[in-house]
Amino acid sequence: MKTLREVLKDADTRRVAIGHFNISDYGTLRGIFDGAREFSKNLAIPLPILIGVSEGEREFLGVKQAAALIKSLRETYEYPVFINADHTHSLDKVREAAEAGFDEVLYDGSKLPMEENIKTTKQAVEIVKSINPEIIVEGEIGYIGSSSEIVAQRPEGIQLSTPQEAVQFVKETNVDVLAPAVGNMHGLLADMATGKIHKKLDIDLIIQIKEACKIFMTLHGGSGTADEDFAAAAKNGMTIIHVSSELRLAWRRGMEQSLGKDPNEIAPYKLLGQSVDNIKKIVEDRIKLFGGIQ
Repeated sequence: MKTLREVLKDADTRRVAIGHFNISDYGTLRGIFDGAREFSKNLAIPLPILIGVSEGEREFLGVKQAAALIKSLRETYEYPVFINADHTHSLDKVREAAEAGFDEVLYDGSKLPMEENIKTTKQAVEIVKSINPEIIVEGEIGYIGSSSEIVAQRPEGIQLSTPQEAVQFVKETNVDVLAPAVGNMHGLLADMATGKIHKKLDIDLIIQIKEACKIFMTLHGGSGTADEDFAAAAKNGMTIIHVSSELRLAWRRGMEQSLGKDPNEIAPYKLLGQSVDNIKKIVEDRIKLFGGIQ
């Protein structure tokens, strides 16, 4: 089976994106994994996926336990599923994830001044590579907010990245993957959650940064983005696309549906069934779009 680096190289060459989906419970993981596997049954080659767990999600699931679970799925089903330590804010947590066997680690210093972000991201790269050179390390520039929730208004201080910043950051940190701010935003506005409006990406900026850096790139805060922008982002250089808030919303609505149908049910696995189905549908739609499949 291909390594994550090989998967990213293949996606980059074909100008498609790998779907990255966050989890905080097994029901969400079931929806993501089953959705990807079922969709891939009709394909010659299964579409790889990345499972993300942020610091908070790792605290809930367990760092070693999350890594072991994804490894077990990959080996049991021979399916290209990988795990990313998403939005890691301290070097101690970077080391913890790398030692636990994560395939990728994102050190997120985007709230820091640029010089400090470069300094600490470089340290994160050095720590990870000293543990296992094959682990992919990602860094982030610009600011797109920090909450994967439904929010009342756009986060204050959103700042787009520039090609000049991107070149400097990549050169001085030696990251494998760059996550720039290109019109994306963490979380969903209320009208985005209902599909009335969509996030609009700066595709020209994506093209400029890709041409300047020639590196794998990640689109964070993808939930609520217009389909045509998702497709254009993948085609023009985004190698990984993150979706989290959409899945959380699907989980919540599925649970409400289940409780509404049977308010006396107390078996968690039965109540989670609708949430799992909702999540599967989103994952199937997204990986189809990211993979350029008509």
